[in-house]
Amino acid sequence: MSFQMSVEVERKFLCKADTLKTLEEIGAACVGQHQFQDQYFDSINFDLTLKDIWLRKRKGCWELKCPITEETIGGQSKAAALCTRYKEITNLPEIQLRVKEVLKDVCEDTDTSSSQENESWLSKMNLVCFAEYKTVRRSFILEEGVQIDLDQADFGYDVGEIEVLVPEGGDVQSALEKIERTAQKLGLTGDQRVEGKMSVYLKRNNPQHYAKLLSEHIL
Repeated sequence: MSFQMSVEVERKFLCKADTLKTLEEIGAACVGQHQFQDQYFDSINFDLTLKDIWLRKRKGCWELKCPITEETIGGQSKAAALCTRYKEITNLPEIQLRVKEVLKDVCEDTDTSSSQENESWLSKMNLVCFAEYKTVRRSFILEEGVQIDLDQADFGYDVGEIEVLVPEGGDVQSALEKIERTAQKLGLTGDQRVEGKMSVYLKRNNPQHYAKLLSEHIL
């Protein structure tokens, strides 16, 4: 059985003192503020994250973020180079199948279908939580399909995100163009990717894991 997935195209930026004022000036509509806790899971040898695969639990729901193949994103323009693109899977049985495939050499060959609710599948696959933090997020909508999030993580890092969700097989190039237009309206400059919350969290709390991800060019 196949499940509909979306591709998350995202560019991060550093929040400034006047970011809220700029959002108001360009007509971004605030759609609310909320707090959530993220927990990330991997094997003790980082088998998932070293393949740029991120297993996350947020607000009681499981998500798996996987990199998309290079040929689906077109040319590596400057705008594209500043963005990340991940398939986002939210169906738990599909998540378990994909994780099991990656970990087939290191986890028990066990049926996980009966353990979805009690999360015993995590221990069966030898998965442990390697990162946990809370975020306060203010969200804004600009043009159709463009969301801007301003995040304050509880470990002392503030970052903004411009995000467009594209159905799998959809027009990623159009999403990149929308993000570039939004970045220009926000007055964003520079040609270096801004660090996400996970990069900063690991650098501060698990430098060994961070160093391994750097050496594999994941972060």
